[in-house]
Amino acid sequence: MTLLKKYKWTWILMAICVVLAGYLLWDSFAKPKLPVIGTVAPFTLENLDGNHVALEDTNGKVRLFYFFFSNCPDVCPVTTLRLSQVQDELKERGLFGKDVSLVSITFDPERDTKERLKEFGDKFKADYSSWYFLRGEQEEVIDLAMNSFKILVNQDKEGNFVHMDLIGLVDREGNIREMLYPDATAEEIANVVARLAKE
Repeated sequence: MTLLKKYKWTWILMAICVVLAGYLLWDSFAKPKLPVIGTVAPFTLENLDGNHVALEDTNGKVRLFYFFFSNCPDVCPVTTLRLSQVQDELKERGLFGKDVSLVSITFDPERDTKERLKEFGDKFKADYSSWYFLRGEQEEVIDLAMNSFKILVNQDKEGNFVHMDLIGLVDREGNIREMLYPDATAEEIANVVARLAKE
């Protein structure tokens, strides 16, 4: 019996290990990192408890930023539902709260009181331990959306808003790395978030 035949399974296992190691190295280094496409301007807004939350208070975690208003007749509830699904997906992966937070900011503070935002978040089973619902001066929030995230916002005569429906992916230091479309599946969004958290 030759040496090759005698240790056939050992050689096969070693070959599999080499292939797997090669794949892991390629996965870590060959994929291009998400580029920095902007930075989030400093802000201080009010949370559901009436406390002030500044940008730096949310640093240290990858974040998904979404600008909305709760009286929105179309896209805001649909996208918030998608974020709720992303929250569940991230919980299953052990990332939500530990490595990732969600930040939903209203640009309609007159109607979106703390109580109204809580009611809106409850409807989508928001876990407030790492999903911030924030409000502040309308002009400040619209400036943040438009200048940092390049999200266009217009208010009509009836007080409703027309706005771009995008989710901003922000890294642990406050850099914007990608603008995500909410028609992606929760799993697809969670994959991008997990990739950035791993980076």
